[in-house]
Amino acid sequence: MFELILQSLFSGLLASGYYALIALGLALVFGTMRVINLAHGEMVLLGAYIAYTAESRFGVNPLLAIPLTIVVVCATSVAVYALVSRIRQDRELNSLILTFGIGIVLTNFVLTVWSPNIRSTSIAWFNAPILIADTLFTTNSQMLFFAVGLLLTAALWWWLTHTWRGRSLRAIASHRDAAVLMGVDPRATEILAFVIAGLMAAVAGTAIFVVAVIQPELGHNLTVKAFVIAVLAGMGSIPGVVLGAVLIGVTESLTVTLFSSALQELAGMTLFLIVLLVRPSGLFGARGRMA
Repeated sequence: MFELILQSLFSGLLASGYYALIALGLALVFGTMRVINLAHGEMVLLGAYIAYTAESRFGVNPLLAIPLTIVVVCATSVAVYALVSRIRQDRELNSLILTFGIGIVLTNFVLTVWSPNIRSTSIAWFNAPILIADTLFTTNSQMLFFAVGLLLTAALWWWLTHTWRGRSLRAIASHRDAAVLMGVDPRATEILAFVIAGLMAAVAGTAIFVVAVIQPELGHNLTVKAFVIAVLAGMGSIPGVVLGAVLIGVTESLTVTLFSSALQELAGMTLFLIVLLVRPSGLFGARGRMA
C-alpha cells in the first residue's frame, strides 16, 4: 500500500508540470488585463490537435511540430485579444461572456475538423516505461514534459523579473496609469501577454497529446482546471501556480488510486473550495503576485 501511494504522489507531481503550463497563460492574462479568458482551455486543445495532425497526417514528431503549433495558437490568442480589447464597458463581465462564446466556437471547430473520436500518440518512445529505484514507474513523455514545464515556468519567472519587457508587463498589471506615465505602451504589453499565454498553451497542448488522450470536449475541463490552479495560487503568483498545480495533480492522482477515477474532478474542486474558505486570497495572496 505504501508503494502504491508513493507511486500516486509521483504521478501527480509529474502531471503538475504541464498543469502549470496550462494555468500560467490564464494567470498572466488576468494579471495584465483583469480578464479571465474562458477560451484558454480550447486554445490548449487546439495545440494538441495540431500536434496530432502533424503526427497522423504528415508523420512529423509532435515535438518537431511545436514551432508550428506555437504560431497557430499564438495567432489565435492575439485574435482573442483583438476582440476583448474592443470591449469598453464592464470589461470583466463582458469578456467572460465573449471568451466563453469563443471557446464554444473553437470546440465546434475542433469537432468539425477532427471528429469526436479520442486521439493519442502512436509513437512508441513517448509511452516507453521508465523505472526509478525499482519502485516508481513513469514514461518518457511524462518525464520530458515535467522537465519542460519546470524550465518554461522558471524562464517566465526570470523574464518577468530581469527584463525590461517583463517589468513593463508587471507594471501594467500593478498600476496601468502609472506605467503609461513612465512610457510603457499598454497595448503592446497586453498583446505580449496574450502571445506568451498562447506559447504556454501550445506547449501544454502538445504535452497533453503525447502524455494522455484528447477529445473535443476536453477544452472546457482544461479551462476550469487552469482557473482552479490560478485561484489556488492567488491570481498572478508564479510560485503559487506551481504549488497549485502540484496540489491539484497530487490530489487527483491520490483520488484515482485510493477511491475512484469518477471522483477525480470532484476532489480537485473540493480542494479548491477548502483553500478559498481558509485563504480567500489564494495560497500566496497579494505578496506572492508576479504583477
